[in-house]
Amino acid sequence: MGRSDLSDAEWERLRPFLPVSNRRCGRWRDHRQVIDGILHRVRTGVQWRDLPERSGPWKTVYERHRLWSADGTWERLLQQVQAAA
Repeated sequence: MGRSDLSDAEWERLRPFLPVSNRRCGRWRDHRQVIDGILHRVRTGVQWRDLPERSGPWKTVYERHRLWSADGTWERLLQQVQAAA
């Protein structure tokens, strides 16, 4: 776990609102690992290819970010976090 990764409490607040794999495309990489990679990129500004290994394959992190941006997942997460605050 990196210094800027999600805490257990933060993760537990987000987890219920994340999409579940439909199993058609295989099993998804752990959402927490991917979100930590996305947050690392946002915080540091590194290129996708330069994400730390603990984030998993950079293409997976990029594709999940792109997919969630397109399908409204990030917007729903933001609304949930704001409502809880």
